[in-house]
Amino acid sequence: MRNNSSLVMAAVVLGISLLLCMLLFVTFWHKRATQNQTITVTGSAKREITSDFGILRGNIQASAPSAEAAYQSLQRQRPLVVAYLQKQGFKEENISLTTINLNPIYELSSQGYQTNNIARYQANQMIEVRSNDVNRIREVSLAITELVSQGVDFSVMPPEYYYSGLADLKIEIQADAARDALNRAQKIAEATGSELGPITNARMGVLQITPVNSNMVSDYGINDVSSIEKEITAVVNASFRLD
Repeated sequence: MRNNSSLVMAAVVLGISLLLCMLLFVTFWHKRATQNQTITVTGSAKREITSDFGILRGNIQASAPSAEAAYQSLQRQRPLVVAYLQKQGFKEENISLTTINLNPIYELSSQGYQTNNIARYQANQMIEVRSNDVNRIREVSLAITELVSQGVDFSVMPPEYYYSGLADLKIEIQADAARDALNRAQKIAEATGSELGPITNARMGVLQITPVNSNMVSDYGINDVSSIEKEITAVVNASFRLD
């Protein structure tokens, strides 16, 4: 009987030991699995901005049989353009001119090849206007071609519009996107009965600066300069541990 009792006791002790080992094993792996659980969310933020600085560029052009005649024609046109811009309210310090380019235009043969004979000379000079009055920049860009009625050969380029506070705004909107990612992660954790742990990874997406209500997106980012009214969008991808 003593031997049987000893065997029973040994079996009970062994069973309890195996049960405890199993419980410890399950608890360890459950804890490890829980610690390894993460969620990844995407946060975004968007703001509308109004450009406060504009640039308008255009080319004054002249063509004549001789270099001197082309140069003189350009010299005649330039004061007309400057006077027009000043009449529109731009000050002298807002207007700048580049160096005059004077290039020969060669004749073409009957086969369409360029020859060594000069047919005429072409002169051109770029004029640039910079101003904080972006609406005036836009209006002038639409109307300045009326100078053709004064014999001015002028081609205008699309105006460019910028926002001077963009550097600071980039930091602010990226922070807003990060907060949005955190809020999304917290809601997911609450919905699943978990607690949100520390952030494990974060990646800032490229900024998209587009015209208002545009759906343009680029992997390399967009920096629209064609619109006065713009939207800037920031995206942040973040991963959090669940406890």
